[in-house]
Amino acid sequence: MRRVRGEAFLALALLNIFVLITGFVALDVIEARPLPAVPNPVTHADGVAAVAPAAPTPADPDRIADVLDDPMSASGLGDGLSGYVIDGATGQTLFERDADAPVTPASTTKIATAVTVLDAVGPDHVLRTEAYFDPAQNRVVLRGEGDVTLTATADSAAYPQVATLEELAEDTASALADPGPDTVSVGYDDSYFTGPDTAPGWKPNYVTEGSTATIHALMIDSGRVDPDVSTRSPNPPLAAAEAFADQLEKAGLTVDGTPTEEEAAGDPVAAVDSMPMHALVEHMMLASDNNMAESLGRIAALELGEEPDASGAATATHRTMDSLGIDGVSLSDNSGLSTENRITPRALVELVTTAAEQPRLNATITGLPTAHSTGTLAGRYSEYSSSSAAAGMVRGKTGTLNGVSTLAGTIHDQEGNVFVFALMANSPGASGPQLDTLAAALSQCGCS
Repeated sequence: MRRVRGEAFLALALLNIFVLITGFVALDVIEARPLPAVPNPVTHADGVAAVAPAAPTPADPDRIADVLDDPMSASGLGDGLSGYVIDGATGQTLFERDADAPVTPASTTKIATAVTVLDAVGPDHVLRTEAYFDPAQNRVVLRGEGDVTLTATADSAAYPQVATLEELAEDTASALADPGPDTVSVGYDDSYFTGPDTAPGWKPNYVTEGSTATIHALMIDSGRVDPDVSTRSPNPPLAAAEAFADQLEKAGLTVDGTPTEEEAAGDPVAAVDSMPMHALVEHMMLASDNNMAESLGRIAALELGEEPDASGAATATHRTMDSLGIDGVSLSDNSGLSTENRITPRALVELVTTAAEQPRLNATITGLPTAHSTGTLAGRYSEYSSSSAAAGMVRGKTGTLNGVSTLAGTIHDQEGNVFVFALMANSPGASGPQLDTLAAALSQCGCS
């Protein structure tokens, strides 16, 4: 959950290029894999599914069960392990173990969040950050609408482009020129989201340890004090306003005093837009960005007429699950930090297949990290692990809390089969590598 932002955006750029080349076709999307030029190169994956057979022999459920039996027994996860595996081409159930048991999903919750926001607003929707001007007080007010990727400055050659306070300040200064004021004060408006700034089921140390910032519609760098560290600001909206004041100074205005909170009024004099929603979702999935997830849940809530707070976002998600015919999702937050969330393995698999079948939801799939290559799986399946043979063959959303480890996504096996899977461990000491051995067993299956 603490991946470096630059790695996530680079991987996101490569994924976007790949999607443009391959197009959005259901099974093609399930099988989509990033180009090899990624920050952590895939090892031990030579020839893996490079040319899939035209008609792979269907996997045998009995053989799948045999292959998983020993690593499951050796995992030490016992009764706390549940899972569900289907054939990605036919939808046939290949394996199930307590597939309808509702368990704590951790960050695999973000699969449901991705599907919900993409279904609600579409893949091209953008989040806007605006500047307003009150001429009576010579006051510029910064207003956020949920773009947690907003940053102070960014490389103009980087891809994808994020919105910057630098651009917003320059546009604001231009809008106030001739015969605008030379000196302004700065305010900030964080009223777009409502309710508490944490969610039900959050532990007090989540913010202090850097797993997330408190939830706000206005922040920069997901509330980090620096883009490349996990430490979060105690007041993200104020930190964003202070950074904006600095950029206004650089744009030629003199800023008087310290930013204070107030609601914006009138029409904006300048605005910057986020990456499109499909890119925001891919970033959220790759980096497991908790603030992005909470923001997107509230964006979906607003679109569906719900209150933009934790409860409204959860309600919007449940409504979307109902409309898609997916049972087994019960949430208190949208990031997966909540210990009150419950999702079944079957529901996660159905979410992945639904996202692959519907083009507007495809970013859920293209955003999945790749084993020993991108996102939160970059450090797993290495040549030093017992699961190294599955490098490049597993694409999945990870989830980690104390006593919880989950993984859901897709797996290629040696015979050209594609499995859609969810593995969920709610057990003391549960860890990602324990689940990786099971995914690796499926990738090496030879289960036809």
